[in-house]
Amino acid sequence: MAKALHTHPQAREGDDNSIGSLVDAHGLLTPEAERDAAVSDDQLRELYRMMVICRRLDQEGLNLQRQGELGLWGPYVGHEAAQVGAALAMESTDWIFPYYRDFAMAVCRGIDPGNILTIFRGLTHGAWNPYEYRFAPFIIPVGTQVPHAVGFAVGCKFDHEQTAVLVGFGEGATSTGDWHEAMNFAGVFQAPVVFLCENNQWAISVPVEEQIAGRIVDRAAGYGFPGVRVDGTDVLTVYAVVRAAAQHARQGHGPVLVESVAYRLQAHTTSDDPTRYRTDADLDPWKGSDKDPIERCAERLRQRNAYDDTFAVAVAQEAEERASAMRQTLVAARPPHPESVFDLVFANPPASLMRERDEFTSSLEQGGAE
Repeated sequence: MAKALHTHPQAREGDDNSIGSLVDAHGLLTPEAERDAAVSDDQLRELYRMMVICRRLDQEGLNLQRQGELGLWGPYVGHEAAQVGAALAMESTDWIFPYYRDFAMAVCRGIDPGNILTIFRGLTHGAWNPYEYRFAPFIIPVGTQVPHAVGFAVGCKFDHEQTAVLVGFGEGATSTGDWHEAMNFAGVFQAPVVFLCENNQWAISVPVEEQIAGRIVDRAAGYGFPGVRVDGTDVLTVYAVVRAAAQHARQGHGPVLVESVAYRLQAHTTSDDPTRYRTDADLDPWKGSDKDPIERCAERLRQRNAYDDTFAVAVAQEAEERASAMRQTLVAARPPHPESVFDLVFANPPASLMRERDEFTSSLEQGGAE
């Protein structure tokens, strides 16, 4: 499980422009905001560590799909700063509502990556107890997790809980009715939600300029709450801004929209062929070390004299070990007993359902449940 990143200094709350003032015109933390964030060397090393681990798990997920062990995989290389930075910025008591690409967030929450992969192997619809990790299930339909998160956050507010809810989604989700309705509802009821748009500039094959007029971040104003656009390849910026936004929400000041801008370097999923709609020239500006989330974090650590070969090798070795363990867990996983489809229908199953279960079980062929 990822180590907790504590030390959450008070953000400048109450002023709707305070979150936006943390970054400059390029979406990076201002020097003043970086000083105020007071992210220690150990915290920054933890952000680096989790990004390296999650990138290696992403590659292993792709390998497993190509080898026939998974039915589908959605690569998230390029999203590491957004997902790791945002997930580790939240308190352990906060909730996260992910979309299907937020694998790194799940890993940061301590969910076994091998168990997560059983979803993509078709063995389960939900590989973890959401209440154990305060992490909702992966959602495949575009945008539907956003109203889920808002409704849950309003419930937390009604229960007088000091809880913030983070919801992740791609820029394609911002064209859905669910997203707009959730944004409006959150603004009206001042829901303690951080909306994290992982803008990778491609909604499958549709480029962002053919989908959205203006900027996603500017839409927040229409719903009555602040928005901030950040460089989604800089993990320190993502971490500090999401942390401040969560504090803003947790203290009752309402929602915040964070638009994290990066680039989808791989295919939408393993069933997609991106060469049909984009060229190498589209990718080239995003391939350099100045746009790589891990390299950028390593450079920050070097500037602090907090990065050396011993640390880098240890992290890489841990990443290899965790990728191997993930593979072993997946390959060893077995289909659940068919009877399990009845288990999660009701908390207190009625007698009629139990009769149906018993009839179904008795109809299974000998050995068919194995």
